[in-house]
Formats: sequence, structure tokens, C-alpha cells
Amino acid sequence: MDDNTTRRVLVVGMGVSGIATAARLRAAGWTPVLVERAPGRRSGGYFVALFGAGKAAATRLGLGAHLHDRGSPQPPVNLDRSGRHRPGAGFGDLPGKPWLMLRGDAEQAAFEVLPGDVEIRYSTVPTAIEQDATGVDVTLRNTVTGTEVTERFDLVVGADGLRSTVRSLVFGPHDDHLRRLGYIVVAFEYDGTPAGLAPGQGATLLEPGRSMWVFAFTDHNPTIMLTYRTGDVDAEFTATPAQRVRAAFGPQPLGSTLGDVIDHLESAGNVLFDSVEQVRMPRWHRGRVVLVGDSAWCVTLYAGMGVSSGLTGADLLGTMLERHDDVETALTEWERALRPYIDHYQDSAFSDRKIFMADSRPEVVFRRVLPKLAKTRLGGRLLERVLRVEDIEKFKNADIVGGVLDATPPGRTSVAGPA
Repeated sequence: MDDNTTRRVLVVGMGVSGIATAARLRAAGWTPVLVERAPGRRSGGYFVALFGAGKAAATRLGLGAHLHDRGSPQPPVNLDRSGRHRPGAGFGDLPGKPWLMLRGDAEQAAFEVLPGDVEIRYSTVPTAIEQDATGVDVTLRNTVTGTEVTERFDLVVGADGLRSTVRSLVFGPHDDHLRRLGYIVVAFEYDGTPAGLAPGQGATLLEPGRSMWVFAFTDHNPTIMLTYRTGDVDAEFTATPAQRVRAAFGPQPLGSTLGDVIDHLESAGNVLFDSVEQVRMPRWHRGRVVLVGDSAWCVTLYAGMGVSSGLTGADLLGTMLERHDDVETALTEWERALRPYIDHYQDSAFSDRKIFMADSRPEVVFRRVLPKLAKTRLGGRLLERVLRVEDIEKFKNADIVGGVLDATPPGRTSVAGPA
């Protein structure tokens, strides 16, 4: 294989996918330059789950020592606005026992394994990308000083999120790739314990077309997710998140827990308030520019695979660049191996959405009695159907990169990345 030590790669975006990709490509012998629009690294964030695919990738990337399951052992409850509690089901009870944590936990773990010699530039964005057969010329702008510089790279990785600048510069306008599902999601950290709940107790409040989830942790404040259906996504952004949530959950009295949560939303920091959208693209790379994570395939929060797929994509990209001398071949094979899993996550997102939200009153009633039904043989089968247990085992808990490595043709050597 060619010596990659002089190969420069620009990684745009310091989320989980971007940091993990920079670390993995550095281990593969590349020289990464990591740029981020924000003036510094983020912390905290909303609830995420690390399924089997993500655990396997995290271990291979060396993140395992820096991550732990924060999930609370206390059984969660289903509640209504009157304050009535019923037995609930926990996210951590899904097949494979996914690890529950904050998005910032995964970002910090990826940063821990990032070598200290990787160059990082904050307050920096690409403004132009031009490529030829041998490299990519990227104009980078410092948003603080306004200065611009054009540099040449052998590869550009766009890991800059749902509304990726790299994607818009190379693949076209956002409208060509974003697919709205007609829902809004609001997520934030709650300082303390919501009214009506015990410390470490998670909860769900399900109503037709809207829901509240309280994700409880053993060693951290809980995080809240509010989600609701809307017929006009753009109109949702004409008022504050708290105002829109109050309208969406009105006009009935909110009750103790929901009312307390929305009151805290008024002053919460780092609130995620966005429409639920997917990124759908026929190809994730063009020449020497490749997209990873939400930039390429946002599967939505409902799928629960954002971090897992981001880590897997980073790990697999390094593997393919080690295996193939030619960049185009490496990117093509990377996409070929990853695409079936991502397609499944995206195609099943609408069904996964039903885990988080009910569409009708009968569905709400069914979800309330499901924990009791699950204790029976028939109810257990119904629960497996609702949760799509077989698909979780086959796709979300698969060691995707491990499967690729196991399929290495005889006589070829695969490199698994940092220990």
C-alpha cells in the first residue's frame, strides 16, 4: 500500500462522527485537519442510545474505556396529566441492552482518543470546494477575523450535521436532500428531578400526536424529549420553543410533571428545537469528498442510531482507506458495505417513531396495557412485534465493521484501527 503519511484530510465538524473520523484516519496514517464552526467544543447534549453496532465500533476505535452506561436501574413509569402512574418499559430493556448516555459523552470519548498532534481550528467554515483527479482545494474562512485561506487536501470529509455546508457546496441545496417527516422534537437537560417523579425515575407521557419522555440516569441530570406532530413545520419556528410546545400540548391543563418540564424549558440552555428530517442521498461521496453521519444519512432521533451509525461509518471509512490504495475505490466499497444498514434505519424510522409517539387514542390505551400484556405469552409476542425485536438484533446490534473484516479475502490483511 502507498505511504499515507503525507496525505492530508480535512474533516469538517466536531460532532461524534467528525472527531471519530479524524481519530480513525490518523490511525490509518493520514494527516487530519479538523475544523468546527463553533468557537469551542460542545458538552452535555440530549439522550442517545448506543446499540450493539455502536458498541462494537466504539470498542474498535478505542472509545470503550471512556464510555459507560448511565441508564438508571429504576423501572420507568407511564403517566398522564392527572399524575397517575402505571408500569412502563425502559429503553435499556431493548434487545442487546443498549447503553444510555448523553451525546456529549460520546463526543468526549472520541476526543479522548484523538491524538494531540491533530490540528483543530475553531470558528472555521468552508466557503468553496473545488476538486480534480488528484486533490481538493478548499477555501476556509475564520468567522472571527473574516480571513480566508485556500488549502489543498487529498480527501474532504463532511461531518457537519443535518444542514451540512460541505453537502451544500458539493452536492447541491439542502432541499434536494432533506425529507421532512412532519414532526418537531425538543430536547434539553433538566436540572434536578421533574415534579411527580423520584430521582433516577424515567417516565413517558403519551397522547395522540404528542409525547413527553424523561430519560433518567444514574449519575447525571435527566434529559427531556418532547415531540409532536405538525402540519406546518416552518410555522413552528416563528415563536420560542416553550411557546410552541405549550401550543402543541394545549389547550388542556398540563398537569404537574408536564407543566414543570415545560416551565423548565423556558430557561433551559442548549435546547434542541428542530423538525424531524432525514437526509436521503443516492451517493454519499463525489470524487474525493465524502459525507459521514447526519450529513450523509440522518436517520432521525426516532431511529436511535445516530451515534452508533456515526461511529460505525468512521471506523469503516478508515478500514476501507487502509484496504484500498485508490481513494475512489475505498469510498465506493465503504458505501457499498454500509448502505444496507443505513437504508434499513431510514426506511424503518417511521415505524420506530411509533415507539416514541402514538397516533390515536386506541394506540395510547394499548401502550398503557402493554407492560401487563407482556407478562403473557401472547403479549410477549405483541411486544416483540411493536419493538421490532428481530430487526434490532439483525441491524442495530450487528457488528458491521467486524463483518467486513471477517469477509477479508484470503491473503489480504485488514487493520482494525486503534486498540
